[in-house]
Parts: sequence; C-alpha cells; structure tokens
Amino acid sequence: MTQPAHKPNPIPNMLTAFRLVAGMIMFLLLAGAIMSAYLDPQDQFNLYKAAFVCFVLAAVTDYFDGYLARRWHAESRWGAILDPIADKILIAGAIAGLLASGTTGNLVIPFGLILFREFAVSALRETTAGRIELKVTVLAKWKTLLQMLAIGSQLLILAFGETFVEAPWMPTYAWAADTLVWIAALITIWTGWEYFAKAREGLRE
Repeated sequence: MTQPAHKPNPIPNMLTAFRLVAGMIMFLLLAGAIMSAYLDPQDQFNLYKAAFVCFVLAAVTDYFDGYLARRWHAESRWGAILDPIADKILIAGAIAGLLASGTTGNLVIPFGLILFREFAVSALRETTAGRIELKVTVLAKWKTLLQMLAIGSQLLILAFGETFVEAPWMPTYAWAADTLVWIAALITIWTGWEYFAKAREGLRE
C-alpha cells in the first residue's frame, strides 16, 4: 500500500508572507504620516506608532520562520525565495520612511550604505544564479539582526520621541541608537564584500 506523501508544514511560509505584508503596511503607514497634509501631529505620531508595531512584529517572524522551518524540516523553495524579499522590503521600506521623516538626516551615509549593499548583493545573486552558490554566512545572519535592532531603535524614537523628549536618558539612548546604525552599516558592507569576493573566486574557478 502506497504511503501518502508528507505534506510540509505551511506555518513557516505563512510567517514569511506575513513579514512581507507587514513590511508593506509599515511603509504605507510611514508614508501616510509623512506626506499627508491633513493630519494633526497626534495623528501622525499614531501612524508612526502603528508602523513601529508592524516593524517589530515583522522582525520577530524573521527568527521564527527559519527556526520552525528547520525544526519541522519544512524548508521549501518558495520560502527560500520569499524570505530575502521580505527582509529587503522591511529594511528598505523602514529606511526610506526614516529618511523621509527628516529625523535621521545625520544617518544618511550609513543608511545609504545598507541600501547599496542589499541591492548590490541581490543583483550579484541574480547574475550568478546557477553558476555559484552564495550561502548565507553566520555573520550575514547577525547582520540582519543588527539591522533590525538599529532600525527599530530609530523607529522607536520617531514613534515615541514626543513622549520621552524630556527624559534624562533620551540623549544617551539617541546616541546609542545612532551608533548601532553605524555598526550595522559597517558589518553590512563587510558581509557584502565577503559575498563579492566569494563570487569572484568562484568565477575564476
């Protein structure tokens, strides 16, 4: 008697899809708060807060979808395609919203470096697909975590800055948040260089 085929657990892919949708919603909330001329300041801050919540929920799924896929042996080609897309939409959308808000003008360079690396590595993967396998490194995984922590810390200031603006710890927190962005940017560039070096070596062979 033929055994029924094992059906992979869909939850990891559902979490990845949720991150993709949450990233788009977050960007729309940020864009609405920045571009609408009909909102009073409190309504704008409410949109910023909603965007921050979307970012946090999406960032949490970045850990659980991969963890559950490995634990349940539910890795799939569809998940492998969606996961980096969801990450880049979340990161790029948040950075675009932060820069457009005008509150992070001092972070244009590190944010620009992060965006440049993400799009450059995506292009590299596309052009070398089928010829060179560029596996995700451990440092690249930490890079994603640092990016989300750094961007989340900036979104927290954007969403709740009016509440904590006079708090004595706010200047220290803002300095630490800015420093975290620079650290994330440097590690992002370093991991990007590793991928390009690996691709160059593979093409030579």
